[in-house]
Amino acid sequence: MSNFSLREPVNLASTGIASFAKTAICTNLDDLIADIAVIGAPCDISIQGRSGARLGPRGIRLQSTRFSYSPEGSYDPERDDFYLSTKQWRVVDCGDADLVPGDLEASFANIEAAVRTIVSRGAMPVVLGGDHSITIPVARGLDIAGPFHVIHFDSHLDWSYTRGGQRYSNGSPCRCMAAMAHVDKMAHLGIHGIGSSQKSDFADALAYGDLILSPKQIRKIGIAETLARLPRGERYFVSIDIDVMDCSIAAGTGSPMHGGLYYDEMVELLEGVARLGTIVGFDLVEVAPQYDDLSGTTCYLAARLISDFLGFITKERELS
Repeated sequence: MSNFSLREPVNLASTGIASFAKTAICTNLDDLIADIAVIGAPCDISIQGRSGARLGPRGIRLQSTRFSYSPEGSYDPERDDFYLSTKQWRVVDCGDADLVPGDLEASFANIEAAVRTIVSRGAMPVVLGGDHSITIPVARGLDIAGPFHVIHFDSHLDWSYTRGGQRYSNGSPCRCMAAMAHVDKMAHLGIHGIGSSQKSDFADALAYGDLILSPKQIRKIGIAETLARLPRGERYFVSIDIDVMDCSIAAGTGSPMHGGLYYDEMVELLEGVARLGTIVGFDLVEVAPQYDDLSGTTCYLAARLISDFLGFITKERELS
């Protein structure tokens, strides 16, 4: 009979705890030792449409178990290269920020504190939303990593004022970030959805100095020209709303949109963004698993985009 106790642990995707990409877990941020820290912000208190993004971190983590990293790194046959070797990069899952039911500002304070602690520990935060309002406390918590530019992938501009007396919503993170002293200019890529922001909001964003490009405009000028219009050699915070992706591949969100970006386009943009300068952190928001298909296509797409972007960021750091 074989001696199974002598074998290396297999760590199948279907076994163990579903941390992001089956990485190590550290829920006490004071003990964090990592290069990259993944943390969930499962908050959708301020959602304006269909709720459910609070379940996004759990859905993304479950699908991410298919991307467990190895000492050699993940091999990309299209680029003939290895990414995210565990010999070089320590990626840790820090669980979720503590949320207070019904209390948006208290929940925001906890998210902000968690992000600031991660940065102070020398790690780059990767935040799993949650609706897009969580970008507000994430950006606040990144103040010690600023100043930085914001690169915002979304169907919607998210420059709204208050709605129904609610100061913060998933339609207002960019207007809120524009008021932060450590935030420089913003670029909004993939904007084409109806709703969220009015014509006056677009005028305000342009007056602030923002770049706004729709998927049609990106396709017309090309990926290279799109990237050329972004500032180089700076520090960047990247915020990705999954509804920037076409709803044919990303239906599992509160506001699915036709006419969005496709996977190859998005990956090429993320690869280019990683080459611009220093990424201080990023989030991916608005995944709502209950609207996804049975295969979890949207959750899988989100996990893949995060893994791809992490690979591009770390590769650039290795080269520099």
